[in-house]
Amino acid sequence: MRKFIPMKIALFQTKLTWENPAANRTFIEEYFRSEDETFDLFILPEMFTTGFTMNPETVAETMDGETISWMQSLALKKDCAVCGSLVVQENNQYYNRFIFAHPNGKIDFYDKRHLFSLAGEHEKYRKGTEKVIIDYKGWKICPQVCYDLRFPAFSRNNEDFDLLLYVANWPKPRTNAWDILLKARAVENMCYVAGVNRIGFDENNHQYIGHSQIIDELGNLILDAAENLGVFCIELDKNKMRETRRKLNFLNDRDKFEIKM
Repeated sequence: MRKFIPMKIALFQTKLTWENPAANRTFIEEYFRSEDETFDLFILPEMFTTGFTMNPETVAETMDGETISWMQSLALKKDCAVCGSLVVQENNQYYNRFIFAHPNGKIDFYDKRHLFSLAGEHEKYRKGTEKVIIDYKGWKICPQVCYDLRFPAFSRNNEDFDLLLYVANWPKPRTNAWDILLKARAVENMCYVAGVNRIGFDENNHQYIGHSQIIDELGNLILDAAENLGVFCIELDKNKMRETRRKLNFLNDRDKFEIKM
């Protein structure tokens, strides 16, 4: 059996300044640069430059904009991938777009599929139409954004991905659902699941208490950021996960279905 190199990932559970990309970039970079540990992947929350805003026309950037260039610069300097979602304008449409900046400057992206209608997100943003799998350092990563967590059919592991990654602005009143659903996605897909949520209050007085975490393929909680501000690191062992899959073979019995976009 092929042996895979472990991947060390860092979750940044952070507060966000409302609709102020420059302030948020500065705050994030201070933590990023001060982190003594080395890691392969640095993960930021959903809409990490603005908070969960329904004012895309005031904060949207392009794919050639300052934040994505900044992400590429951080990735190059620390020789790690940097990812998270932000508001992107393209072809006169706004997207809640997950950006994955590789150390070599390459950009992968995923547009949030399930828009949060309770907050009117579907009226301001265009939903994504494609599931994306990112290849990075021998790992297959499936990026998802916040509300996607509630829709397991879309994240079903038909691609044999290794890491299912959720970035979020998930509010305090529904924290129990966040904890349960992250664990469910790990168990049903037999993969690592990382959930990165913000903390603090936003302009609408919604409170976020984090609970960023990583769960293994059997549903065991292996990293818990609780409600704390900071960078939380852990090494993921793909060989162990693959051995669990080999022994239990649950994915061999998965249903075949097609999602209509």
